[in-house]
Amino acid sequence: MPSHFTTLNNGQTIPAIGLGTWQSGTNEVARAVEYALKAGYRHIDCAWAYGNEKEVGEGLRASGVPREEVFITSKLGGTYHRRVEECLDQTLANLGTTYLDLYLVHWPIAMNPNGNHPVMPMRPNGNRDIDESWDLIDTWKGMEAMVKKGKVKAIGASNFSQKVLERILPTAEIIPAVNQLEIHLYNPQLELLDYLKSKNIVPQAYSPLGSTNSPLLTDETATEIAKKRGLKSTSDVLLGYLLAKDIIVLPKSVTPSRIESNLTGALEAHSVLTPEDIKILDGVAAGGKQKRFIMPPWGIDLGFDNWPVPTK
Repeated sequence: MPSHFTTLNNGQTIPAIGLGTWQSGTNEVARAVEYALKAGYRHIDCAWAYGNEKEVGEGLRASGVPREEVFITSKLGGTYHRRVEECLDQTLANLGTTYLDLYLVHWPIAMNPNGNHPVMPMRPNGNRDIDESWDLIDTWKGMEAMVKKGKVKAIGASNFSQKVLERILPTAEIIPAVNQLEIHLYNPQLELLDYLKSKNIVPQAYSPLGSTNSPLLTDETATEIAKKRGLKSTSDVLLGYLLAKDIIVLPKSVTPSRIESNLTGALEAHSVLTPEDIKILDGVAAGGKQKRFIMPPWGIDLGFDNWPVPTK
């Protein structure tokens, strides 16, 4: 099946629809990845912190699709900001590949590598245990070194606000290729998207359909547009809307029918949504429906709009 492609600032092409693997259980993600690749996906989004990359690798091999035809992304673990290559090597070994197409800093916050948990160390007050002596600029230098070593083709950001990007850009030798964010109908982040465009950084949307039992799937405006354009479901509109704005979408599913419909529906919606539809959808959040679903308790200000004031 033909897919929709975007070009990154290093000249690489990336399929604009990828399979997300967050919260996909180790007993189901291998089959999901295998099915997605057989159904036409060529982009898989992973992370060290998801704890399922070994199974993702099994799905990659079971699909029979050659490695060089699949765009694979992973992300640096929060407790590995001081040890970028060590974390990357674990990911490469688990996935069964010698390189990544894209490697992201999962969150712009280093966590205590000697804390009470190897993935998500916590403080007694319930906030994440942050490594406050570490500078994000040095994390980015570690990421750049992986490009120079040939272990990754491109590097990027994830969950970086404009404020955080402006912390690393003045000293960056390599500009982030992407910034992966929570972007959807209820959290469109329009100002941040304008900023990313000005810096030639491609936005990626995780949770583009919202969370489990998401209210987005029954949104009246999106549902009405789906009916008007003859689309099969509201989710088609939610994904096609983002594609129309040159945002890479990473819907997550382990259900074969949903995996396939997310791909075909997104492409169909992208082909029929009008500029007027996009304008209407852009205004939904501002009309009283602004909502984030992913807000970990960092205890510090990340610089995002519509995020509660942190408590120390």
